[in-house]
Amino acid sequence: MINATYPLHTAAFDGQLSDWFTSLGPVFGGAAVAIFYLAVWGLVFAGTGLFVGAFIPFITGDSLLFAAGLVTAASPSLEIWILALGVGIAAFIGDQVGFILGRHLGRPYLDRKSGPRMRRIIDRTDRFYRSYGWWAVVIARFIPWARVFVPWVAGIGRMNYLKFLTSNLVGALAWGVGLTLTGYFAASIPAVKSAAYVIAGAFILMSIVFGIITWRRDRAEARGNRSGTQTGTE
Repeated sequence: MINATYPLHTAAFDGQLSDWFTSLGPVFGGAAVAIFYLAVWGLVFAGTGLFVGAFIPFITGDSLLFAAGLVTAASPSLEIWILALGVGIAAFIGDQVGFILGRHLGRPYLDRKSGPRMRRIIDRTDRFYRSYGWWAVVIARFIPWARVFVPWVAGIGRMNYLKFLTSNLVGALAWGVGLTLTGYFAASIPAVKSAAYVIAGAFILMSIVFGIITWRRDRAEARGNRSGTQTGTE
């Protein structure tokens, strides 16, 4: 879930990312641009495709995309359309890999490789997916814990491949391309800066609302299970 300190985190990460990109120039020359693109795309892909987002969501999620857009706006050598297109493709491929692995390896493999805390998150993701179906894949892009596990859970649940393909594409465009462009235009067009924070606020609100709905459904399901157990023992 995006938290209320999102603008502060992004500002700090923007400075670090900008300093890192600047330091590449003297060492790698013209190749610095390609290294920057590949690093951002690689982190986006690894966030879901390789489970990296389960351990460092801040570096592979929303702040990375927004900060990359800001850095691109301030760097004449970087092209926003190349960055944004690559981010969208990396996000799409990452979820596809998670879906395929989930379908072929199944839930037992995921449970064996996860500790108690991760298993609780996986259980929560499973309920989230069963509640929202097609939309869960899109919405999960904006919720760190869901972004990592929903593709796996969708694969384990044997979601129709075409449905997953379309929801993954919509999510990759809205999250990957959308947040990258928001960061870019927030820096290059001053009038957009306020709107960019409004968009971030909308993401925060959306995450909170869906979190509350999922929590209420979890509680209702838990009460139903307890009632069923009590009835069965009478």
